[in-house]
Amino acid sequence: MNTRSILLLTLVLVLAAGAAYKFAGGPGEDPAAKKPGPAVPVTVARAVARDAPVLLEVVGRGEAYESVTLKARVDGQVIEMPFREGQRVARGDVLVLLDPADFQARVAQAEANLARDQALLRKARADVERAQALKAQGFVSEERVTDLRAAAEAADATVRADQAVLELARLQLSYATLRAPFAGVTGDKRAHPGAAVKLNDTELVTLNRIQPLYVSFAVAERHIAAVRAAWDAGRLRVRISAPGETGADYAAELRFVDPAVDTTSGTLRMKAELANADAALAPGQYLQVSLLLDTLRAAVSVPAEAVQQGPEGPFVFVVTGEETAMRRVEVGPVREGFAVIARGLEIGETVVTDGHSRLVPGGKVKIKAPGEKPNSVPSGKSAKQG
Repeated sequence: MNTRSILLLTLVLVLAAGAAYKFAGGPGEDPAAKKPGPAVPVTVARAVARDAPVLLEVVGRGEAYESVTLKARVDGQVIEMPFREGQRVARGDVLVLLDPADFQARVAQAEANLARDQALLRKARADVERAQALKAQGFVSEERVTDLRAAAEAADATVRADQAVLELARLQLSYATLRAPFAGVTGDKRAHPGAAVKLNDTELVTLNRIQPLYVSFAVAERHIAAVRAAWDAGRLRVRISAPGETGADYAAELRFVDPAVDTTSGTLRMKAELANADAALAPGQYLQVSLLLDTLRAAVSVPAEAVQQGPEGPFVFVVTGEETAMRRVEVGPVREGFAVIARGLEIGETVVTDGHSRLVPGGKVKIKAPGEKPNSVPSGKSAKQG
C-alpha cells in the first residue's frame, strides 16, 4: 500500500469518528436528560384503615352425625323392604320385614307351654293346702306335705322358665321387623324380597343421620396454637361452604379436637358440627372450612392489585406528587380484594393499582380519572395526532 492510500484511509477514519462523536453528544451530555420520558398513566388508591379477619382455610369432608348398617338379629327371609333408596325416614319407620311365620309359631308354642305349666302349678299349690289340712287332722304325714311343697316349687320354677321362653319368642318375633333407630336418609337396598338373611351377618341397608352434620378436617401443627388460643378465648368462628359455590356458607361449631397430632401427616384432626337444615351438604362431600381466628382492627389496607412481587419480596409503588417510589412491604391477610400491609405503609399514602408495567422508581406519573382507559385520548384528537 502506497503513502497516498494510507493518508486517504486515515482521513476516512477520522471523519467517521467525528460524526459518531457528534451524533452521540459531547462529554457529560445525557441523552435522556435532553428528552425526558413521558408521564406514565396510572390508577391509584389510598391506604385505608379496615377491620381485617384472620382466617385459616382448609379442606374438610362431611361425615354423618350418626350412621348404622342394619343387619338381621335373627335368621329369616326378607318379605318386604318398604322404603325408597335415598328416602328420608323418621325414627321408628319400618325398613325391613322378615317372614314372621316361624316366630309366630314359637310364640304360640311358648304361650301353650306356659298355660299348661301354670295349670299344673295351681294344682300343686292346691295339693299342698289340702295336705296341710289333712296333716292337722292326723291323716297325712309331714313327709307327704314336704314332697307336695317341693312339687309346687318345681312347678313354679317351670312356669318362670316358660315365661322366659315366651319372652324370648316374642323378642325374636319383634326382630322380624327392622325399624329406623333414628331419623335419617336411607342408602341403597342390599337385599330384596325372597333373600335369606343370617343372624348379624347380612347387610340390609345403611342409614345416615345428616341433620346435623359433622365436618372433619385437619390443621397443620404450625397453626394449632393459634386455633387453640382462639377456641379458648371464645372468638373462634367456623364457616362451611361447598367448593365452587358462592354465597352459600353455613355457620358451624367446633365440637372435637383430637388430643394427639398425627405423626405421619403432622396434622391435628378436628370436627365441626353444623345444622344442615336444608340437607344441602352430604356425608363424604369435600367442603371448604374457614376458621376465623382473630380480627385485625383498623389495619392498613390497600387493594390487592397494588401489591407486586419482586426478587426481594412484595412491594408497592407509592405516589408522591407526580413521582413514584418503589417500597418493600410486609403483607398480611388478603381478603375480599384488600391486602393488609403489616409494615412499610401508612394510612393515607397513595399507591399505584394499575399501570405498574411501565413504572420505574422516581418516574413521572399521570393519575388517570376514574373510568379512563389506559390508551384513551382527549376528545377531538386522533391517536395519530401529535
